[in-house]
Parts: sequence; structure tokens; C-alpha cells
Amino acid sequence: MTKFLDKAYQARDAASTRDLYDNWAASYEAEVEENGYATPGRCAKALKSVTDDLTAPILDFGCGTGLSGLALKLAGFEQIDGLDLSAEMLERASAKNVYRSLGLIEAGSALPVPVGTYSAIAAIGVIGAGAAPISVFHMLMRQLASGGKMVFSFNDHALEDPTNIGGLCEWTDCGAARLLIKKRGPHLPGIDLKSTVYVIERT
Repeated sequence: MTKFLDKAYQARDAASTRDLYDNWAASYEAEVEENGYATPGRCAKALKSVTDDLTAPILDFGCGTGLSGLALKLAGFEQIDGLDLSAEMLERASAKNVYRSLGLIEAGSALPVPVGTYSAIAAIGVIGAGAAPISVFHMLMRQLASGGKMVFSFNDHALEDPTNIGGLCEWTDCGAARLLIKKRGPHLPGIDLKSTVYVIERT
């Protein structure tokens, strides 16, 4: 089986990122599960702990093959929409039957829905080296109405880039959002990689 984890955290442009994930789609779940992929479950549990209404629609942005959506469904969330830039990944997400809808999105484009459509947005393992830039975090935050929440994770590679934490602080330092949860823990134990899970609320 071709291994992709050693390539996943290398910087690349959007087209190369799509190609990587298209090519990885068939073996993605086997490889990350072999390494104990823990972040989706941790994120789902964190978001549930600050959510009153599990029936409100949420967005799983960068849903990949649907491991994150499955974790959210198992946590009790009932209406989950998914978006990803890889058609091959979305095909596998569709087979899980956990999403209300799935859609393909171009890198760098805005969400095709009005602000406030979702009570919460998940970006699990999405932002960081070799994946989406911090500009995606800002775009997603702008999609939330007051009281909307976002759960996301920065793995250790993402935390090495100060612009990622800087992007978070742009919202929290001025009071545009408040930090509800910050918890470091396992990401891919098989390669000794950790992540920090965050939940923030738009004020």
C-alpha cells in the first residue's frame, strides 16, 4: 500500500493538494486508522459538550472520506453537511450515509450558503501544513452568526507555524470570538503526532 502520511504535511499549492487527496482516497482510512487517528472523535466530543441542540444543522468542512462526519454522527449530531475539494474523498464519504448533503468546493472559495446557515462548523484536521491555509479559518468564522461555534484542530505541524495561532488570536483578542475549549491530546499516536482541539464561539 502506498503511504501518504509522510507527504501530507509538505507545503503545496491547491491543485497539488487536491491531487494528493484524490490519490490518497482509496487508502486514506486504512493508513490513518492504522496510526490511531483520534482527532475526529475528540473534536466531536468537544463540540457536543458545548451544544444544546444536536438537531441544528452543522457543516463538516474538509470532510474527506467522512471519518469526521461519522464521529459527529456518533456523538449525536443529526444534520451534517459535508464539503471537500477532493471528489474521490467525497465518493467515499457518501458511502457512509451520515451526511444530509455533500458538495465539492474549490480551494479558496467562499461557502455557497448565507451567513448563519450553520449553528456550528467543524474543520477537523483541515488547517495546517500541506492542507488549508489560515485564510480558510477566517472564511469559516465569517460564516457564523453570533453564537455560532467552530470546532477545529491544529496538529503539531500546524502549531509550528505562528500564523495559525495568530489567526485564532485575531478573533479572540479583540472579543470577536471567545475560546470555549482548548485541549491538547493524541492525533496520530502511531507516528507520535499530537493535536490541540479548539472550540470557539462567535460573539
